[in-house]
Amino acid sequence: MNRIVLLLASFGTALAFGQPTPSKIDASAQQKNYQPPVFTDSDRLKNIETVFPVIDKIYQEYAAKNHYPGVAYGLVVDGKLVHSGGLGYTDVAKKTAATPQSVFRIASMTKSITAMAVVKLRDEGKLRLDDPVTKYIPEAAKFTYLTSDAPVITVRNLLTHSAGFPEDNPWGDRQLADTDEDLLTLLKGDVSFSNVPGVAYEYSNLAFAMLGRIIATVSGKPYQQYITEAILKPLGMTHTEWEYTKVSANQLAHGYRWLNEQWVEEPLLHDGSHGAMGGLLTSIDDFSKYVAFHLSVWPPRNGVETGPVKRSSVREMHMPRTFRDLSPAFRFPNGRVTPMVTHYAYGLTWSHDGDGRDYVAHSGGLPGFGSQWRMLPEYGIGVIAYGNLTYANLGAVNWAVLDTLLSMAKLKPRQLPVSQILQQRKAELVSLLPDWTNAEKNPIFAENFFPDHSLENRRKATQALFSKLGKVVRVGELIPENQLRGHFVIEGEQGAADVFFTLTPENPALIQQLDIKKL
Repeated sequence: MNRIVLLLASFGTALAFGQPTPSKIDASAQQKNYQPPVFTDSDRLKNIETVFPVIDKIYQEYAAKNHYPGVAYGLVVDGKLVHSGGLGYTDVAKKTAATPQSVFRIASMTKSITAMAVVKLRDEGKLRLDDPVTKYIPEAAKFTYLTSDAPVITVRNLLTHSAGFPEDNPWGDRQLADTDEDLLTLLKGDVSFSNVPGVAYEYSNLAFAMLGRIIATVSGKPYQQYITEAILKPLGMTHTEWEYTKVSANQLAHGYRWLNEQWVEEPLLHDGSHGAMGGLLTSIDDFSKYVAFHLSVWPPRNGVETGPVKRSSVREMHMPRTFRDLSPAFRFPNGRVTPMVTHYAYGLTWSHDGDGRDYVAHSGGLPGFGSQWRMLPEYGIGVIAYGNLTYANLGAVNWAVLDTLLSMAKLKPRQLPVSQILQQRKAELVSLLPDWTNAEKNPIFAENFFPDHSLENRRKATQALFSKLGKVVRVGELIPENQLRGHFVIEGEQGAADVFFTLTPENPALIQQLDIKKL
């Protein structure tokens, strides 16, 4: 037996070495044996709770600095609203206190709910994302594109802000109460394009107004009714409305503009054809249920579906689609600097920072209101904030809250358990090192393995490396990257080596690549 096998035997391992013969792993066994990543910190929630006072202070100071009449905020952890608060007033004249039950217009945070309805209709076989929009909006057939080779706009283009329409926030915000006839008249009269469809990101409220029209056409109901029945009610969002006159006066947040050192009330707009882009009114308590549902679809796993939309379809909504921007030195409010890349997904933004964290979010802004929610799916946390000031930038404060929470609570993402096949291949591989005895006959290696690097060269390199490590004293735990790839450390008296290997897509999966490097 070689040195590593002797070491493992002295540790009392139950793994069998020698000449292993891979056993067939059928599809059902693969699924049955799958283990999703899990949180390993038993004090996770307790550590989060210690940060609540700091979170409150961050929102308080930010609201005061930016002259917000009222703010409401909430923190969702592992499917529950664990902390929330309200500051200032929803009605300045009446001094009505803002609370987590106050109903704010959330503006473009509505877009992800509209996108979810589209994806649900896709799942039901009622539309396809790559269908041309003319299939559902005949008026769009009259569009004159920028170039003769431009493709027809698809439903997916509308979802990802890649339809070629110009950024239209100042104009679009004032179209909220337009009628269906107003929207169709606009489309019939042709529209102006800033880009050819499919080549660039440019934020478009018109695109989501068109999605609202498509939802109505396909479902046979006003989009407001379909979304309420298919998504909001199943999630228990019973205090979420499209028309502000349906919200009780003591809960409705009024919108304001800070002008000449005072708050000036903005008129509230009624519901209309553009509401699909930004018309919803809801509370922190209600929207937290929506955020919890988004968080609940992670990680991928076995088990019954319990939401109004399939877990896989919601995860699809989170995936990056259209490149938006790259910030080489994004600065968090606390001063931390990191690269940050951002794409648009389906009614959501996806961002990835230099520390490998993925964020899913969307902001909202209208005359009188600003809002934002952001979550870290792999950490199981999300934050929501509303303000009743024109275009209130709640994204900045939510960045501060999340970064502070990650740091102070020392939060870690879910940890992936080692798959059965990966653990098996590790044991089989370790039994061969460093001498590779009879390795050429061993069935654990893929057909490319020795043609890529000959057995003789592998043996020479491994024996030379292990001679530098000295006597092996420990074989470390396998750290998986996914179900079929990972690495572990072999420690010797005079050094250590990292062993990385990856498996093939065959069944059973075989070792196709092996890299052993001195640390």
